[in-house]
Amino acid sequence: MISRNVICFQEIDRSKFMAVGGKGANLGELSGIEGIQVPGGFCVTTDAYKKIIEDNQKINLLLSELASFKAEERENISKVSAKIRMAIEGVPIAGDIAKEIADYITRFGEKDAFAVRSSATAEDLPTASFAGQQDTYLNIIGTEAILKHISKCWASLFTDRAVVYRIQNDFDHRKVHLAVVVQKMVFPQAAGILFTADPVTANRKVLSIDAGFGLGEALVSGLVNADNYKIREGRITDKKVSAKKLAINAVKGGGTITQEIEPEQQTMQVLTDEQMLQLERIGRKIEEHFGSPQDIEWCLAGDTFYIVQSRPITTLYPIPVADDEENHVYISVGHQQMMTDAMKPLGLSCWLLITPAHMRIAGGRLFADVTQMLASPGSRDTIINTLGKFDPLVKDALTTVMERGNFIKSTPDDKKEPSPGNGNKIAPLRNYEALNEYGPAVVSDLIGHSQTSIAALKQNIQTKSGPDLFDFILNNIQELKKSIGEQQNMGVIMTGMNAASWINEKIELWLGEKNVADTISQSVPNNVTSEMGLALLNVADVIRPYPQVINYLQQTKNDDFLDELVQFDGGQETRDAINAFLEKYGMRCAGEIDITRTRWSEKPITLVPIILTNIKNLEPGAASQKFEQGRQESLKKEQDLLDKLKQLPDGEQKAKETKRMIDLVRNLAGYREYPKYGIVSHFFIYKQALLKQAAQLVQAGVIHEKEDIFYLSFEEFRQVVGTNKLDYKLISQRKEEFRSYEKLNPPRVITSDGETVSGRYNRENIPADAIVGLPVSSGVIEGRARVILNMEDADIEDGDILITPFTDPSWTPLFVSIKGLVTEVGGLMTHGAVIAREYGLPAVVGVENAVRLIKDGQRIRVNGTDGYIEIL
Repeated sequence: MISRNVICFQEIDRSKFMAVGGKGANLGELSGIEGIQVPGGFCVTTDAYKKIIEDNQKINLLLSELASFKAEERENISKVSAKIRMAIEGVPIAGDIAKEIADYITRFGEKDAFAVRSSATAEDLPTASFAGQQDTYLNIIGTEAILKHISKCWASLFTDRAVVYRIQNDFDHRKVHLAVVVQKMVFPQAAGILFTADPVTANRKVLSIDAGFGLGEALVSGLVNADNYKIREGRITDKKVSAKKLAINAVKGGGTITQEIEPEQQTMQVLTDEQMLQLERIGRKIEEHFGSPQDIEWCLAGDTFYIVQSRPITTLYPIPVADDEENHVYISVGHQQMMTDAMKPLGLSCWLLITPAHMRIAGGRLFADVTQMLASPGSRDTIINTLGKFDPLVKDALTTVMERGNFIKSTPDDKKEPSPGNGNKIAPLRNYEALNEYGPAVVSDLIGHSQTSIAALKQNIQTKSGPDLFDFILNNIQELKKSIGEQQNMGVIMTGMNAASWINEKIELWLGEKNVADTISQSVPNNVTSEMGLALLNVADVIRPYPQVINYLQQTKNDDFLDELVQFDGGQETRDAINAFLEKYGMRCAGEIDITRTRWSEKPITLVPIILTNIKNLEPGAASQKFEQGRQESLKKEQDLLDKLKQLPDGEQKAKETKRMIDLVRNLAGYREYPKYGIVSHFFIYKQALLKQAAQLVQAGVIHEKEDIFYLSFEEFRQVVGTNKLDYKLISQRKEEFRSYEKLNPPRVITSDGETVSGRYNRENIPADAIVGLPVSSGVIEGRARVILNMEDADIEDGDILITPFTDPSWTPLFVSIKGLVTEVGGLMTHGAVIAREYGLPAVVGVENAVRLIKDGQRIRVNGTDGYIEIL
């Protein structure tokens, strides 16, 4: 541990991070790169800051008070933070530290101007930037002024913004220390910021430069418009020259001033083309040194570029890693599965075992590599159009990539597609466009087969342990994969979907009515997910007559509440009803494709708020009433369509064809939800067996708690069980990685250049201020917007419209209490859309940034027929 209070840049590298903070460490590293010009300076270390803080009783009492606040308690945070800042600025810097600082200033030149910048130990990290949260002071002259501004920097560690950010990111206020960078001022004619990856598209091969006249503070503070230049591999691809009226310049004698730029300069290009290319070379050199894309602050004095800061760009989504140097295109699996949260390693590896597609992992999420299918003229249109049925934004993004012509090279038509092999190759897409005939019995046969398989698994896994358990699970997954991929299984699902598409297309053509299949799909039989929502209504009906039980459920937060219920009148009936529900649906939960997520059976208290909402908002018998109402609306719409069709030319034939399609939808559409239910049922059985193995590892002292195994892949877990050995640092590292991944938003489509390609809805005749999405369930509804991020936080009133990032099957019980649905993720056949149609809820999905654009409590109108939302 360094005990010195002041260190020169030339003595600093990344190993001194805890002494000099992020900015100081990076400046030290930059100073050591050959050919990179960094203005000279030194760091006042965190040791000096600690001496100010640790021995001050008043500051320590205030820090204890600050630690008790949540991020929402802004007023309390503001008051206490202001007191801490005043206390820090009021403490004189100790004589020995002040002398050391003065000696360094004398070395550089006592009458020279310096920049005094904060450098925190929780700053410029790969996972959290903290950029701009502490103070910077420019053009400070004289030892006394510099000492005063060092104290101001220390105090700025407790600005409201910095404190709230630390709370939100779980950083301990006492463990974040502050060093201060004191650096010789450069008085540039131009300054700016250089991103070695495009901050808009995230393309790692495109470098972006913002440039303005004067000091760079004008750009950072947002005071002026900057020129923006884009460069790709030594070629300037775009130049935007802005009108620049103001610049911040240094004042002789200290401080800065905002001045108007001379009229002839206002529309001038700040950098010449050669200077842009020179800056690109500097940026790439710095990026190579640090090993990741950088956000670099630069200034130009005379003919020399000076670098005054470089930090990692923390907002970029990681690129899936390929095993070659070719261009690749990846699509997000989470957007297809309606679960875009990060997954833990065991969850990722288990889902990889079940999928036939060529997958890559990035940022704790799965991405399918669709490059080979896009390269093949024979499968390109099929993959784009198939994905477009689920999510038009993906289709538009893939079309954009293909229109570039040279990114993905076409393979000859006769080139053989790779075989499915070990699950990491792409199988040719089957063509389900031809409608097949399936009788009503086919769905019950498929469900019966699945139930038999689950029952056998439950029994056979009981005797397995150790490495044998892992072999057994692998074999069982192969059988499960085989049954899901069977022609009949997929044929039933695709035939139901194709019949619905046929109805929508033909009825709009013949009768001018849009999306009539939405009404036809209401209350279809055999939908295990919509039945689950209705089953929880029946649980509410059991509890409804017992006020003591209701009162207890309103108060309890206890995970063991089921055992405590029996003391109340109606408690045993309530417990039996909930247990019966869990027996059939307890393997479900939010984010259920991740085996590591807590299931309802593991934490039944999760269901209590939904049950209480059902009791409050709905009448007894609502389950059968809702199902019957939907069934009658479907029958009525069917009859209405057939009557109208018979009046048309060739009406009898049109009616006959339509009736056949309606029967296919009614008989088959419900099965769409069953394969996922089967997978999740299998995975829960695997999980229970794997947790038993984990308990043995805890007993043996190999891991600290059972849930540690969630941070191992399936194969790594198997090896640990076989050897009873594990380097626990791996678990700690994976936990830290997972925390960083949780903060990322995955793109729908990403390329091997790191570019996140955004699709757009190409639609006209939408109201000017409307928020656009994909219509998936017809109807128009007005109501109060309820923005809900976690299902257990749902507080729904009758008539509310649910706004949320995504809904997987676990959200279905909420659907019985809402009147409409808006999600950021989803497509025509994702779970939320299917259930919305069955329940007759107008729904719009794939609405980018819905939870930010729509505020909780706003009155809105959802148009599920044309696909948009209006704020009323």
